[in-house]
Amino acid sequence: MDAHLIKQLGDELFTALRERRTLVPLSTRHADITVEDAYRISLHMLRRREAGGERVIGKKIGVTSRAVQEMLGVFQPDFGFLTDAMRYDDGARVSLARAGLIQPRAEGEIAFMLKADLCGPGVTREDVLDATDWVAPCFEIVDSRIADWKIRIEDTVADNASCGVFVVGAWHTDPRELDLAAASMVMHKNGELCGSGLGSAVQGHPAEAVAWLANTLGAFGIPFKAGEMILSGSLAPLVPAAAGDRFTMQIEGLGGCSIAFTE
Repeated sequence: MDAHLIKQLGDELFTALRERRTLVPLSTRHADITVEDAYRISLHMLRRREAGGERVIGKKIGVTSRAVQEMLGVFQPDFGFLTDAMRYDDGARVSLARAGLIQPRAEGEIAFMLKADLCGPGVTREDVLDATDWVAPCFEIVDSRIADWKIRIEDTVADNASCGVFVVGAWHTDPRELDLAAASMVMHKNGELCGSGLGSAVQGHPAEAVAWLANTLGAFGIPFKAGEMILSGSLAPLVPAAAGDRFTMQIEGLGGCSIAFTE
């Protein structure tokens, strides 16, 4: 894609985010779009957000577990950026309108807080663990500017990996203190069990997913930086969220977190 079309599509996605509306899939309108094109579109959308005062505080991986891949029909991970405007306190009541959410879904994840820089290629699981200050349970509320979640990998990458908002639990744990692959999560929606999974659902180990992202972004010259947060992907299928819903989750050995929604 030429630079003009990249900018045009990035502007469309940014406007859809601000106006809380959806678009026809980019992959339907532009059959020749590549993941590289989508990444450049995402970066333009990010620059628009930064121009409005938002600040990048981390990165995210999505579509890492088989359950989520089968749900969305996307069979490789995606990646995007986290900004300070996306982060809410644990236990927050989030207004869908003020947060710009359109068709949100909740994911239970593990967040990694980095204490050292990482830059691929060649980053391993052990490198990730060595560079991590702490891990914590996390709700990522994914959302899509693509109508009815009819996404291909190019659509979700262009749309900042379908990121909405996120909360991180207050209990922080050294990642070396437990086996993250064996850590089990349970998630409840309005008091009813709505999901469960193990850390191993995320590419065999959450740190493997983080290493994948470090290496993928390294190919674009984008490093992980000390002080950034990395979300490793959902341990269970996504659960739709609406005004009035409250989600809680617990991850064995890591504690829990919660989020609720209003209009």
